[in-house]
Amino acid sequence: MALTFHGQGDPALAGALLAEAERAGARVTVLAVGTWLDAYPRMAHRVLDGGHELGNHTQHHADVSAMGADAAHAEIAACADRLRRLTGSPGRWFRPSRARHATPLVLRQARRAGYAHCLSYDLDPLDHTDPGPEAVAHAVLSAVRGGSVVSLHLGHPGTVAALPAVLDGLHRRGLRAVTTTEMLTP
Repeated sequence: MALTFHGQGDPALAGALLAEAERAGARVTVLAVGTWLDAYPRMAHRVLDGGHELGNHTQHHADVSAMGADAAHAEIAACADRLRRLTGSPGRWFRPSRARHATPLVLRQARRAGYAHCLSYDLDPLDHTDPGPEAVAHAVLSAVRGGSVVSLHLGHPGTVAALPAVLDGLHRRGLRAVTTTEMLTP
C-alpha cells in the first residue's frame, strides 16, 4: 500500500514525518506543491535522500479542475520545472490539487506537461482538518487494504503523531508502506 503526502507545510514537521517513516522502514510518496519547493528547496533532496518518492501537486495548490486548459497546464508545468531544476526529474506522478481524480481536461494537460499518469487515492482520513492523531490512525487503519493509496498531508502535527500507530497497524496486518512506483510497478 502507498502512503502519499501533499507536500507543503512546516519543513520541521515534514522532516519529522519522513524520519519516522524511515525508522519504521517505510517509504512514502510526496506530491510537492511548487511554492513549497520554492520556499524550502532542500526538502526535495530530503525526500529523495530518505528513499522516498517525489512528484508534482501543482505550483500553487489551487483548484486545477476549475481552470481552463492553459491555466491548468501552467500550474502543472511550473511545478514540474521546479522539480526538474531541484532534482533533475519532474517526478513520475502528478496529483491534481483539490481533487481525488483528474478531470479529462486535467489529464490532458498533465500528459502535455510530461506525466503519463495522474495519481488518485482511495482513502482520505481528512488529516488536514486536524482531527487528532487517534482519529487519523483509526481512519486509515479501519479502511486500508492491500493496494490502497492513502492521501495524507505534511505539515500537520496530528499526522506526524499518528504515523507510528499507522505504521505499526499496517505491519500487524502484513501490509507495508512503499512508494507509489514500487506498488504499481510489476
